[in-house]
Amino acid sequence: MSASLKSPDLGSPLSGRSGRSRRETRRYATNAIGWVICALAFLLIAIPMLDLILTVAVKGASAMSITMFTTTSNGTTGGLLNAIVGTLVLSLGSLIFAVPIGVGAGMYLSEYGQNQFGAVIRFLADTLTGTPSIVLGYFSYITLVIGLGWKFSALAGAITLAIMVVPYLARITELSLRRVPTTMREAAYALGAKDRTVAFRIVLTAALPGVITSVLLSLAISVGETAPLIYTAGWSNYLWTGKLTHEPVGYLTYVIWTFINEPNEKSHALAFAAALLVMLVVLAINISVRLILRKR
Repeated sequence: MSASLKSPDLGSPLSGRSGRSRRETRRYATNAIGWVICALAFLLIAIPMLDLILTVAVKGASAMSITMFTTTSNGTTGGLLNAIVGTLVLSLGSLIFAVPIGVGAGMYLSEYGQNQFGAVIRFLADTLTGTPSIVLGYFSYITLVIGLGWKFSALAGAITLAIMVVPYLARITELSLRRVPTTMREAAYALGAKDRTVAFRIVLTAALPGVITSVLLSLAISVGETAPLIYTAGWSNYLWTGKLTHEPVGYLTYVIWTFINEPNEKSHALAFAAALLVMLVVLAINISVRLILRKR
């Protein structure tokens, strides 16, 4: 009787372990490749950003002096007092216009905006946030500077910045108010409170950290804008005298955008100093936002 040859068992446990081992090896290799790609992408972003921050910090700090904060610019030299004051006027002025409108719109959308009109407002707000700021600047130039005859002025610049930040205020305020539990509203109504009392003394008070966050973020956006102000605020080497119209004002971002292209070192020093000031202000605002959210 002849011996028969056995064919190998393809379904044996050894074959299964070998297949799993190959799959695990491929998975580990894919994960490693993915992590390498993520690390390279992070480095491509982080290295230029760190280089920019260090360059601005070193050159801006070396250009800082007391006279820079106490004297106005003289052409493309001098100090930054007029630009600092102008930036404060434009940014705070924009908040004066934007905060009541933006917070009010956010309250309406949160409490009463579950209808077609609320949907239209949300759509317009989302559309406006995606509009390039230079388009808003050109619109204000046509309507305010030329149409109303205000010329380059603080009022035209502040209104333009307000139009730009109102959608952010409205949407962030709405989200903050919606996080207030419904039971708080129901308890207030059960105690006999009216709609105005519930909206302002209950809901708005509970959501105040989120509203403050939206205001600070809007302030950071307005401080860092350049394009809309070129069309509306113009530029001035002199201190703001208090006139709302028919008088251009200086601002820090104009110094950055213009003075860095000048051929002399004094102009470059002013540009880096202005960039450092803007960066520090925006950093301080973002840290404040983080602290408020953490406390909340």
